[in-house]
Amino acid sequence: MKENQTKGILSSKLYLYLTEFFAGMSVMAVELGASRLLAPYFSSSQIVWTIIIGTIMIAMALGNYFGGKSADKDPDPDRLYKRVLLSAVWIAAIPFVGKMVILGVSALLVVTISTNFLIWAAFLACMIVFVFPLFLLGTVTPSLVKYTTDSLDDNGKTVGTLGAFNTVGSIIGTFAPTFITIPSVGTSVTFLIFSGILLALGLVYFISCKRSTVRVIVCTVLFLICCLVSTRLGFAFWEKGLTFEGESVYNYLQVKENDKEVALSTNVLFGIQSIYMKDGGLTGLYYDTAMAAPLMSEGENISSKNMLILGMGTGTYAKQCRTYFDGISVEGVEIDDKITDLAHEYFELDSDIKVTTYDGRAFLQAVNRKNEVKYDVIMVDAYQDITIPFQMSSVEFFSLVRDALKPGGVMVVNMNMHSDKEGSINDHLSDTIASVFSEVYITPVHGTTNRELFASNDKAMTEHFRKNIQSLKDADLKALMQEVSTDMQRYESGGRLLTDDKAPVELLGMEVIDDLISDELQYYKKAFKEDGIKGITG
Repeated sequence: MKENQTKGILSSKLYLYLTEFFAGMSVMAVELGASRLLAPYFSSSQIVWTIIIGTIMIAMALGNYFGGKSADKDPDPDRLYKRVLLSAVWIAAIPFVGKMVILGVSALLVVTISTNFLIWAAFLACMIVFVFPLFLLGTVTPSLVKYTTDSLDDNGKTVGTLGAFNTVGSIIGTFAPTFITIPSVGTSVTFLIFSGILLALGLVYFISCKRSTVRVIVCTVLFLICCLVSTRLGFAFWEKGLTFEGESVYNYLQVKENDKEVALSTNVLFGIQSIYMKDGGLTGLYYDTAMAAPLMSEGENISSKNMLILGMGTGTYAKQCRTYFDGISVEGVEIDDKITDLAHEYFELDSDIKVTTYDGRAFLQAVNRKNEVKYDVIMVDAYQDITIPFQMSSVEFFSLVRDALKPGGVMVVNMNMHSDKEGSINDHLSDTIASVFSEVYITPVHGTTNRELFASNDKAMTEHFRKNIQSLKDADLKALMQEVSTDMQRYESGGRLLTDDKAPVELLGMEVIDDLISDELQYYKKAFKEDGIKGITG
C-alpha cells in the first residue's frame, strides 16, 4: 500500500474486517427490505423472491468482478469507501424513490406488454432500484482482500477471516430486519438504519484520514434529506385518509373506512382481504355464500354446531355466522397477530371468539394428535392472489382437514381467482380436494372473481342443505341460500393433484393473475392508443 493509505484508521486491519462485516450485514438487510418493498405491489411469492435473489446475485457478481479489477489497477482504499458512501445514500433514497420507480414501471408496462405483467414489473423495478447499490457493495470483498493481504504466507488466514466477518454480518442482517426493525419501525426506517451504518463506515474512514471533506458533507446532507422524505411516503402514497397503514412480520397492512364499511388490504394491487359492514347485514361478497357450509353439515340445529376458520383475517366470516346463526361456536387461526389486533380495534371482532396465532396446517396437526375436538365446519380462507401457501393446498393438508371434521362435517374453501382455462389453479385445487372428499360442489360468487367450494364425505350433504334452508328466518339469507343451491355444480375430478412434494401453486396462480390483469389493462391500452397520456390520467 501507499504510505498515506496505511495511516489513520486503517493502520490496523480491524477496520477492514468491520467494513466486511457491515457490508455483509447491509446486503442481506437490503435483500429482505426489497421483499417488503415489493410485496404490497407484487406479492411476496416465491416468484418475486426468485426475482429479488436473482437480481441481487447479478449485482454482486458484477461488483465482485469490478471490485477485484479496480483494486488491482489502483489499490487505494479511498475508492472503496467512496463507493460505500454512494451506496449508503442510494439505499437511504430507496423507500422514496423505489415506490416512485415501481409506479412508473407499472404505468409504462400497462401500455407496452400483454403477458407476465407482474414478472416484468417486479424484475425491472428490482434492476432499477437495487442493482446499483448492491453492485457497489459487491466490490467490497475483493477490494478488502487486496488491502488486507500483505504476503502469501498468511493470505489464506486473512481471506478466511474476511469471509467469517462477512458471514456473521450477513446472519445478523438476515434476522435483525425480519424480527426487530421491520416489525418495530417499518421497512422505510429499516433501509435508513442500515444505510446509516454504511454512511458512518465511510465517514469514519474519511474523517480519520482527513480527506474528502466536501464529499463527506454532501453525502451527509443527502442522507439527512432522504431521512426526511423517505418516512413520509406510504406504500399506497396516492391514497388519502387511510384509517391505518402499517406492517407486521408477515404483511403490509392497510385499513380503509367509509360510512358503510371497514376494509383490510394486505397489498395495494389486488383488492381487499377482509371487510366489515357497519349495518351488520350481508356483505355481498364470498363470506355470505360461504355461510351455506353450516347448513350443509349434518344436523338441523345450526346453533349447536362448531366451526373452525383457517385464515381468520379480521373475522368477517366469523361475525357473519354468529349474526345469522345465533349460538354457533366459532374459533379461528390466524398466523399474523397484528391482523387479529386490527380485527378487535377496527372490525369489532367479538372478544369471546378465540383466535389462535399459528399456522393453519400446524394447528390441524396439533388438533388431530390430541383428538379432543372435531368440527362441523372448517373454513379454509388462506389463499391470497399468488401467495397461496403450498403446504395448505396439498393432498396431505386436505387429509388433515378431513380428519378434523365430524363424520357429517363440511369443508368450505374460498378460491379467489376464477379462471375458465382448463388446468388452472382452481382446477388443481378442486381435483386435489376431490381425491380426499367424495362430495365436492362449487358455486360462483356473483360480481366477484371468487368461487366457493364445499366438500364432505357425507352423501346427504346437499339434502341437509335444502332442508336447512327452509328453516331460515332471515328473508335475505334464505333467498341467497336458495340461489346458492341453484348455482351449485357437482365437481368431477380431472386427476390433477397437488402434493407436499409437488405443488406449483405460484406458477399456476401467476397464470390466472396475468389473465385478470391483462383483461383490466385492455381499457387503459385502448385509452392510451386513442388519447395518449391524457387518456390514462384524465
